[in-house]
Amino acid sequence: MTDPKPTEDRDTRAHDLARLREDFIDSWDEELEMEMDDSRLGGEHGVEGGSTLARRVYFRELFRLQGELVKLQDWVAHTGQKVVVIFEGRDAAGKGGVIKRITQRLNPRICRVAALPAPNDRERTQWYFQRYVSHLPAGGEIVLFDRSWYNRAGVERVMGFCTDEEYEAFLEDVPGFERMLTRAGVKILKYWFSITDREQEARFRARIEDPLKQWKLSPMDLESRRRWEAYTQAKEILLERTHAPAAPWWVVQAVDKKRARLNCIQHLLSQFPYQEVEREKIELPARVFHPEYVRHPVPDDMIVPEVY
Repeated sequence: MTDPKPTEDRDTRAHDLARLREDFIDSWDEELEMEMDDSRLGGEHGVEGGSTLARRVYFRELFRLQGELVKLQDWVAHTGQKVVVIFEGRDAAGKGGVIKRITQRLNPRICRVAALPAPNDRERTQWYFQRYVSHLPAGGEIVLFDRSWYNRAGVERVMGFCTDEEYEAFLEDVPGFERMLTRAGVKILKYWFSITDREQEARFRARIEDPLKQWKLSPMDLESRRRWEAYTQAKEILLERTHAPAAPWWVVQAVDKKRARLNCIQHLLSQFPYQEVEREKIELPARVFHPEYVRHPVPDDMIVPEVY
């Protein structure tokens, strides 16, 4: 009698390969969903002409870079690195888009996002940096700050939410604060996403017309349009006075969203001497069957209706 095992093994391998292909397509679809969301009502194509990067090239490079980010994540966890990445820039500059692409394939226990709301009454009485300290990474962690302590030199300065004395104290204190972090072993990367006046206007108008994106527009965002030049002046002072060897600023040209994402991720990866971490080979244990086990059916009224 012929041993059926070789046939079963081939069938299992074929099934596994088919599942891997389905998972890859699902990952592709996930990115396509975000891209389609970016493109709704012209959101992807501002007055500067949108992205000139071929879609095939964009996806190929994005998935390659995301594979490298997984290697970086494993290396950070394995070596106990502490990493802070700060994303700053004007409203609608594309910070959220690149953060989504960075975290998309990563373990949220290792790489997490800190996006703090406006300080409450209690926090306003604290040392300015205090509420950010609790979000700093421990060993083996990456924290991405979607806006950061630099709010004081940006929106707070422009909108008058801090005094001149508080603003000046921040500019004097922040280099020392960041030196303390680097001495404690924290790697700090600071990215400023730069867009033009016309491009921001186009992105704002697209959000106004898109009911799925109107929530992204706050009264503060709209007021920032009137104060474009004040924000420009604040940005220039911020970059001049807080750019330091221990924690330098890097400016990302962000009018083209796709290129900005790829360039930022590529640059981030280049800042670490990471290597692929060897993993022990994983063996899937055999399923254990117990003859006495009886599976109880789930009541029909607990099942989510299969509308699709």
